[in-house]
Amino acid sequence: MARIDESLPFLPVNIAVLTVSDSRTLEDDKSGRVLCEMIEADNHKVASREIIRDDYDVIVAKLRGYSADPGIDVVITTGGTGVTGRDTTPEAMKAVLEKEIEGFGELFRWLSYQKIGTSTIQSRALGGVTDGTYMFALPGSPGACKDGWGDILKFQLDSRHRPCNLVELMPRLKEHLKATG
Repeated sequence: MARIDESLPFLPVNIAVLTVSDSRTLEDDKSGRVLCEMIEADNHKVASREIIRDDYDVIVAKLRGYSADPGIDVVITTGGTGVTGRDTTPEAMKAVLEKEIEGFGELFRWLSYQKIGTSTIQSRALGGVTDGTYMFALPGSPGACKDGWGDILKFQLDSRHRPCNLVELMPRLKEHLKATG
């Protein structure tokens, strides 16, 4: 059974929170605020918090910038994961990702189904990794952010979580980029 092994050290990670919205501001961005509060309550660092418009090229550029920043370990986006014409976060993230973590979206929708039923099919939550940086896209509601963080990411980003966690893999995420000789 999954558990936190208190005998191991906790290793905080630096997390960028990116809200994708054409209408929100920092003052009324409930989802971004909820994510930041939960991240800090769990002793991680919010290394950046921004809001950008729901535009494919803008999202791609911002995600690439985060992945190139050695001070960012994880990016969590909120918003732009629906099915309307302006929802482009999954497409932008997939253009940047080297590897997708399919289980994140699958688990998110399974957990969400228990709360909102079949409406969860409208969520295109996803996760992956690029250039040594984890990236996760969550829907733009506070409830979805609570579910994504509180039921999944809180544990996978805790270095003490057993039997395994994403933090322990961080030193190996760039193995494929090392020069062979």
